[in-house]
Amino acid sequence: MPELPEVESARKVIEESGLDRRIADVDDRDTYECRPHAPGDLRKALLGRTLTAAHRRGKSMWCDSSEDGPSLGIHLGMSGRIFISPPGGEGDLAVGGDYAGPRPQSTAVKDEWYRFTLDFEDGGQLRLFDKRRLGRVRLDPDLAALGPDAEEIGREEFRERVGRGTAPLKARLLDQSVLAGIGNLLADEVLWRSRMSPRRPAGELRTEELDELRRELRAGIRHAVKHGGVHTGEVIPHRTNGGHCPRCGAEMVRATVGGRTTWWCSAEQA
Repeated sequence: MPELPEVESARKVIEESGLDRRIADVDDRDTYECRPHAPGDLRKALLGRTLTAAHRRGKSMWCDSSEDGPSLGIHLGMSGRIFISPPGGEGDLAVGGDYAGPRPQSTAVKDEWYRFTLDFEDGGQLRLFDKRRLGRVRLDPDLAALGPDAEEIGREEFRERVGRGTAPLKARLLDQSVLAGIGNLLADEVLWRSRMSPRRPAGELRTEELDELRRELRAGIRHAVKHGGVHTGEVIPHRTNGGHCPRCGAEMVRATVGGRTTWWCSAEQA
C-alpha cells in the first residue's frame, strides 16, 4: 500500500493545486469508499466550502475546510491516486499509491474506478482513483491510535518509542502506534541502509544505533519523496530470489518478520 512518501506526495499536490477552490458539487455515492457515511453526507458537509490546508501523519491524510467545516480525510488504500485538474478541467496532475503520472489512458479504465469527486466552481476537479476500492474517504478522521509521524519524530522520542521491548526491530518499525508511516518496503530499505538485522530485538539497540537508525529513516524518506516513491529505494529491486546486496554483493535473504515478507543482506545484516 502507499507508504509515507507516496502519501506526502499526494498531500503536496493537494496543497499546491486543490486549496482555496470553492466546492460546487460532491460525488460521494460509493458506499464502500465513503463508509460509514451515507450517500449525500459528505456533499452536505462540504458543498460551498473550500479546502484550506492539507495535512499528513504517517499514511493518513486530511484537509481542513473553510468556515469551521469538518476535515476531509482521504486514505489511499492499497493503490489509490489523487487526480486534480486545473480551472477549466483541462489536464491532470496525479500522485498517490504506487504510481505518479498522467491520467490512465487505457481503455480498460472505468468511470466507477473514480470513487470520490469534488467538483470546483472553476471547472476543475479533485478525484480519488481507486481500482481496488480499498481507500477511504471520511469526515473528521480519528487519528488517536497513530504514533508520531516517522519523518518528524524527534531524537529523544524516537529512542524511547523504538528502542524498547523484545519484538523484532522490523515489527517495531511497522507498528503504526509506535511510529506512523513506515510500511514493508520502507522498513526493509531503512534497515538495509542502517546495516541492522530486522530480527534483532528492538530493546537491544544502543543509543548510538537508534540515532543512526533515525538518521537513515529520515534520509530514506527524503529520497523516496524526491524520486517518486518507496519503490525507488536502493535495495528494493534486489528483494527477489537470486538477488544480491547492491553494496557488498552478498546474497539477499528472505523470511517472514513481524508477519511481513522481509529481505536483508546475509553479510551486513546478519
